[in-house]
Amino acid sequence: MTKCPACLERFGLGDYSALAAHLVAQADASDSGHVRWLNQNISRQKMPARELEGRLRAFFDLEGKPVSVWIKDRFIQKFYGPTPHPFPVALQHPSRATLLGYVVEHQHFLRQWVRSCAFIMARTDEPAVARYELDNLNTEFGGFGTPAPSHYELLLRMGESLGLDRAQILATPPLPSTAVGIRAWNRIASEEPWVEAMAAMHSLELIANRELVQHGATLRYFDPRILQGTEVTHETQAFLREGYEADVGHSDEALELVEQFSTGPGQREAVQATFLRSADLFDDYLVARLERGTQFEG
Repeated sequence: MTKCPACLERFGLGDYSALAAHLVAQADASDSGHVRWLNQNISRQKMPARELEGRLRAFFDLEGKPVSVWIKDRFIQKFYGPTPHPFPVALQHPSRATLLGYVVEHQHFLRQWVRSCAFIMARTDEPAVARYELDNLNTEFGGFGTPAPSHYELLLRMGESLGLDRAQILATPPLPSTAVGIRAWNRIASEEPWVEAMAAMHSLELIANRELVQHGATLRYFDPRILQGTEVTHETQAFLREGYEADVGHSDEALELVEQFSTGPGQREAVQATFLRSADLFDDYLVARLERGTQFEG
C-alpha cells in the first residue's frame, strides 16, 4: 500500500499518481507538514503532479536493496549527513543544560517507547517479534534480572547527578513537539500494522548506532571519549554507555525482523512511508531536547 509520508493517508498499491496529487493539493493549501516533507525530500521548487509522481517513484525505489538498508541510508542522510542534526552535535561534548534537556524530555519518550513495544508485541503473531519486544520492555523499563538498572532508571539517575530532583523531572510536562510525537507514535503503534510500527519505533534506535560512521555518517551520537574521565558525571556515562553498547545489534535486529515480515503486497512501501513519518517526529523531538535545555542555562 502506498501511504503519504507526511500524514499516512492511504492510497492504492503503487499509486504514486494519487500520492503526487495529494501532496500537490496539500502544498497548494499551505499545509506545513506536507510542504516540509516535499522541501526536505524532493524539492523546494513547485512542480506539476506528473513530474512529482516520477520523483516520488525514484525516491521510494529500493533499487534492489533490502528495505532495512534503505531505512538506514535515509536515516543517515537525515540525521548524520553533511549538516548533522543539532542535537548529536551538541551531545559530542555536552553541557549540563543539554543533558538536563535530554533527561526531562526523554523520560516522556521512554514511557511512550515501552507502550509502543507492548502494542507491537500484542498485535503480532510472530514469536520472534514478541520475544524481541518483551526484551525491550524489560531492558528499557523493567530491569528485572538484568545486570544493570533499566534504561529509564539510568536516565533518572543521570538527571539527579546533574542536580535535578527526580520528583521535579517526573512532574515536568513535555514540550509541545514531544507531546505531538508521543501522540503520533501511540497512534502508529496502536492502529497501523505492527510491522510498520516496528519500523517506525526501532529505526529511531539508529541514532545511537556507533557503526553508522562505517556507512557514511559524519559523526557518532557523541564523542566516545566522554565515557572516560570526568567531563560528565559517572551516572551520565552509565546512561550513555548503555545505549552505545546495545543499540548497534539491537537496531539491526529490529530492521532484520521488519525485512523478514514485510513481504506482502505493498508492505514495504507502507513501511517506508511510516518510517519517514516517524523520522520527522523524531527530528522535532530531538530539537525539543535542546529547547528544554535552554531553561537550564546560566
